[in-house]
Order: sequence, then structure tokens, then C-alpha cells
Amino acid sequence: MAEDLLMHETMIAQSLFEAITAEADRHRARPVSARVSCGQLNSVNEDVLVFAFAAVSRGSVCEGLTLEVVQKPLEAHCTDCDRDFRVDLDQPRCSYCGGRHFTLLPDPPLVLEEIEFETE
Repeated sequence: MAEDLLMHETMIAQSLFEAITAEADRHRARPVSARVSCGQLNSVNEDVLVFAFAAVSRGSVCEGLTLEVVQKPLEAHCTDCDRDFRVDLDQPRCSYCGGRHFTLLPDPPLVLEEIEFETE
């Protein structure tokens, strides 16, 4: 189980590394931080992803880069009041009307949102 988790996050870290180094080459600059976002139900473990990114970036232009992982909240559409709301997993009900009849909206995918480069 732990090995599968590490493999999953390492594959994601490798993809992020390739995207960030491509942008670094394009800008001819050293990346110092990057922010990625993913949905709340996404199976990404933040600590393992940060660890895996540090491992795959060792000895490269990305070594030492600060990787921030932001979880986007789970959202749903209430069929009782016809409104979208953020789901509280501890109390899954509409935050507007209290209804329990809702459809989960698609969980946001993992997205590389921002890269900050060192300026000279």
C-alpha cells in the first residue's frame, strides 16, 4: 500500500518536474516555488508528493523549489433548492437549505497553477 502511494506520487512529481523545467528553460530562469491544486477527493498525498518532488528534482534547476499543494473543496448541486454549495464531509447536507438531496460536482483535477521564478 505505501509503495503504491509512493509510486503514484512519484509519477505525478516526475510530470510536474518536467513541466516546471520546461518553463524554466523557456524563461531562462530558476524556479523557486510552484503551486498545484487538486480536488478534495483526489488521491494525492501532499506530504508524499512534496517528498517525491524533492527526490526527482535533486541535482537539477528545481532542487530546493518549494512545492505548495492546495486542495480545492468538494462541491455539490442541491436538488432541493437548486444551488451549488461546498460539501462538509462530516455533515453532508446543503449549506443553504439543509437538504440531503444533492449531486456531487466533478472533483477538480491536479493542475499546475503557478511557478515563481528567481529574478536577478
